[in-house]
Amino acid sequence: MPTRSRQLSVLVILYVFGTIAIHAQGASSANAATQGAVLFRQECTYCHGVAARGGMRGPDLTTGSWSHGGSDSELSRTITDGVPGTAMPPNRLTEPEVSQIIAYLRTLQQPPVAPKGDARKGEAAFTGALRCASCHMVNGRGGRLGPELTTVGSARSRAYIVESIRQPGAHLTAIRGLGEATQRYDTVSVTTADGRAIVGVPINEDTFTIQLMDTSEQIHSFAKKDLKAFRHEDRSLMPAYDTNRLSDSDLDDLMAYLQTLRAASPAKKGGSHDDR
Repeated sequence: MPTRSRQLSVLVILYVFGTIAIHAQGASSANAATQGAVLFRQECTYCHGVAARGGMRGPDLTTGSWSHGGSDSELSRTITDGVPGTAMPPNRLTEPEVSQIIAYLRTLQQPPVAPKGDARKGEAAFTGALRCASCHMVNGRGGRLGPELTTVGSARSRAYIVESIRQPGAHLTAIRGLGEATQRYDTVSVTTADGRAIVGVPINEDTFTIQLMDTSEQIHSFAKKDLKAFRHEDRSLMPAYDTNRLSDSDLDDLMAYLQTLRAASPAKKGGSHDDR
């Protein structure tokens, strides 16, 4: 009996210490997620939105669908190294800070949503009936009047793209490489000294000059002092594709295509790539 009693005592001790360890691990994970939420608000909200639900630049991170791999190591690489060709930059965060952000994202992650739409039909509409390619370039082909869409699927959230199609004036995309405060794909109208009215989008501007591209993709450069009139109209040249112009099912097809347009995944250690 004493031997059995000692065995029971050992089991009780192991159970108690195991329970303490489990609670400690849970508390540690919760604390990491809390710290990660703080870091996310500081470093990531501008692009990925409040609670990681997608913003003007970055995609929704709660969907359970990760553009460049969803394991902890893949997420860590994406956060640390960034994604070339998108607005996702490299980040100077420590390994513990990256781990805390990942812990926070895990608390928000939802089950993946089944994809909607037919990407082949969406591509046909993009290049055909909807005439999107007349203004938007994809992989070197298409127009230059609107933002390039080569990597839009990984650069923007689904909600943002849908809003940009239904209400293109809601958020005007910044012109890549120029100051976001003033350089956007808004509508600019000028009246020249000889009375010509020109409407287009800005491609460069400073205090004294304006360069714009008109709807025929012709480039014009003016000294502002020589213009009779000049104004930014804070609206998009792109028409609004409401349900009368684009049904919900056709929008799903178009979105299915646009979400295939993604930047290449960051290189793994050793030079291989993750193309998932």
